[in-house]
Amino acid sequence: MLAKKKKHHDEHVDESWLIPYADMLTLLLALFIVLFAMSEIDAQKFKQMASAFRNEFTSGTGVMEEQAPIPTPDSNPIPDAQKDVISKEEKERLEEAKKELEALEDLEKRINAFIQANNLTTSLQTKLTENGLLITILDNALFDSGSATVKPGSREIGKKLSDLLVTNPPRNIVIAGHTDNVPISTASFQSNWELSAFRGINFMRVLLENPGLKPNQLSASGYGEYRPKADNKTAEGRAKNRRVEVLVLPNVNLQSVK
Repeated sequence: MLAKKKKHHDEHVDESWLIPYADMLTLLLALFIVLFAMSEIDAQKFKQMASAFRNEFTSGTGVMEEQAPIPTPDSNPIPDAQKDVISKEEKERLEEAKKELEALEDLEKRINAFIQANNLTTSLQTKLTENGLLITILDNALFDSGSATVKPGSREIGKKLSDLLVTNPPRNIVIAGHTDNVPISTASFQSNWELSAFRGINFMRVLLENPGLKPNQLSASGYGEYRPKADNKTAEGRAKNRRVEVLVLPNVNLQSVK
């Protein structure tokens, strides 16, 4: 009887090794889960998390005491590489605007030289604005009173001006007619608005006789008495308001360099 019990006891297998084996498998599983999570996490968030852990373990007074503050990163931090790209694009845009401004300044100088050479300083003026190069022509230099037909002697002014307006690269040009506030009603024009519009159109036609200017570059409009540049209460003010304006538009925005 004792022999049988002893034999049965000897046949029992020792399974104590399963405990550390199971622990090892559990740790491996946990390791793979952590590695998988790290492979899926956003790189920027991982850096922030690593920074938080680094501050936790290298600063402060300990786990059981007051914790050291964890710096709060920017909600949308811009990587240095992206900052370089933005800076480069901004610099290129500014350089283009400066070149365009210099080109318009050169055009203004050439037009002013033309005005001086032809003794037109009392009739033509130029001004460089953030909207472009503005050329103002008083109506008495182009039209008879109440007429929208360009005077034969003034057509030469338009032709010479058109030569100066041919640029490379080409630029869009807007011609606008303006009048004073003295009412007009004739067989040809029932209002100052119509008179100003036809003056703008007819002067545009003179400019378009130059083959270097294309119709898709030019446009014309009339504002009548509604955009005065001087007081209509005086004869001098009304004379300034009767005008044709030629605006040479820039190819890029000039506001950043004005």
